[in-house]
Amino acid sequence: MDNLFEMIRKQVMEKMDYSRELTDEEIEELILQEIALSTKELHLSVKEKRQLHKQVFHSLRKLDILQELVDDTQITEIMVNGPKHIFYEKNGVIYRSPLEFSSEEKMQDVIQQIVARHNRVVNQSSPIVDTRLEDGSRVNIVLSPISIDGSAISIRKFPKEPIYMEELVKKDSISSEAAEVLKILIESRYSLFISGGTSSGKTTFLNALSQFIPKDERIITIEDSAELQIKGIPNLVRLETRNANAEGQKAIRIRELIHSALRMRPDRIIVGECRGAEAFDMLQAMNTGHDGSLSTGHANSCKDMINRLEMMVLMGMDLPIAAIRQQIASGIDIIVHLGRLKDKSRKVLDIVELEGISNGEIQLNPLFHREPFGGELQEVGKLKHTWKLQSAGFRPEDLYGL
Repeated sequence: MDNLFEMIRKQVMEKMDYSRELTDEEIEELILQEIALSTKELHLSVKEKRQLHKQVFHSLRKLDILQELVDDTQITEIMVNGPKHIFYEKNGVIYRSPLEFSSEEKMQDVIQQIVARHNRVVNQSSPIVDTRLEDGSRVNIVLSPISIDGSAISIRKFPKEPIYMEELVKKDSISSEAAEVLKILIESRYSLFISGGTSSGKTTFLNALSQFIPKDERIITIEDSAELQIKGIPNLVRLETRNANAEGQKAIRIRELIHSALRMRPDRIIVGECRGAEAFDMLQAMNTGHDGSLSTGHANSCKDMINRLEMMVLMGMDLPIAAIRQQIASGIDIIVHLGRLKDKSRKVLDIVELEGISNGEIQLNPLFHREPFGGELQEVGKLKHTWKLQSAGFRPEDLYGL
C-alpha cells in the first residue's frame, strides 16, 4: 500500500493546476479519479480505498500522518521526536503511536506546511519556531541537528470550544465559592496573574476567567501564537508576534505590541504569557489605568511567580529591586496558582492577594488553598484591599458566605 500511496500522490501532484488555488473538493476529486484508475486491477475493498483517499488527501492538504491525531478530540498533546517516534497524550496518559513518517524529508514537508500558514519561517539559520495550527493548537518546532535525533514537533491542542468556569467547577478544578469570588474580582477590575507549571492549564483557566469580563469593554489580547478563545466580547482586538524573515520583515515582539495596545484605548489588556522583559511593560500597563488586566507565567508557587517577575523585569530594565517590587505590588492584585496533581488532574492550588510591601518584601494574603496532594480548595483568608470592590458597587461581604 505504501508504494501505491506514493504513486497516486505523485500522479495527483502532476495533474494539479498550480496557477490557482485549488479547493479541497477539487483535490479530493483528483484523488478519487487517480484511485479509480490505479486500482482497476487490484480489487481493493471500499474500506481500503477510503483509507487510501484519506491518506493521500492528508499528505497534500493536511498534516499527513499527524492529521489523524490532530482530529482526535481526546488527544491533548502530540509529541514528535524525529520521523519514527511519535507520542501523544490522551486523558492524562502518554502513549506511543504506531504512526511514522516515511523519512525526515517527508516530516520536513509537513513542518514547512505548518509554518507557512501563519507567515513563520523555520530553517537552518533559524531552527526554532513557535506557531499554531488553523484550529488554534500551539506548535513548537526544533529542527535537526539542533534536535539531535531528528526534528521535533510539539503540538498542544485546545478544545474547539473554550471550557467555561462551570465545567471547571464540575471537575473540581476550582470550588464554586472560589469561582464566584474570582467573578466578582474580575467585574471589579482587579488585575489577575495566573501562575503554574508546564501543562497546568493556565491558558484554559485564562479563557474561563475571560467569560466574566463585561461585554461592553474593549479588550486587546497579545500572544506569541494566538490561542486564546475569548467569546462574547464584540470589541476585541487580537495581536500576535512575528519573527523576522528573509524578505526583510522585522520581528515584532510582545513588548512592542503592549506599547501599541496602550494607544488603542483598551479597557483591559490580556497578555497570553509573560516570559521575559515584557513583564515590565505589562506591569506598567496595569499601573497606568488598565486595571483588570490579565496574564500568565510559569512558576512553581505564588511566591516563586513574584521572584520570576522580578527577574523578568530586570531582563529589560535596570531598576532597583525595591522599585520593581513596588511595581509588582501596585500592578497585580491577585495571583491564582494552578498545579497538576499525581492523578494528572489540573487544579487551582492557591489564590492569594498581594497585600503590599513590608520590610522590603511583598506580602501575600492567602485567600484559598488546596494541598498539592489533593483535597478540597478551602477558603483561608479575607480580601484586605476592598476599594475596587466598593467602587464597582459590591460590598466586601458579597465575597463571603457564597
